[in-house]
Amino acid sequence: MEYGHIELRINQLLKEKNISKNKICKDLDLPRPNFNRYCNNQFQRIDANLIAKLCWYFECGIDELIIYKSDS
Repeated sequence: MEYGHIELRINQLLKEKNISKNKICKDLDLPRPNFNRYCNNQFQRIDANLIAKLCWYFECGIDELIIYKSDS
C-alpha cells in the first residue's frame, strides 16, 4: 500500500524570501550537505528541531513548510 510522501518547501521559501542557502546555513548553523538533502526532499526522517528553526526563520507555519502528496 502506498501512503504518499512528505515534501519540504524550503527551496520555494528561499526563493520567495530571497535568501541564499549559504546565508540560512550560516544563520542557523546547519551543515550544508544535510541542508541540501532537506532542500531536495532526500530525507528519511524529519528533525522536529530543524522544522521549528525553519518555521521561526521563515516566519511561517508548518503548513507553509511541509506538504503531503498522495501517490494515488
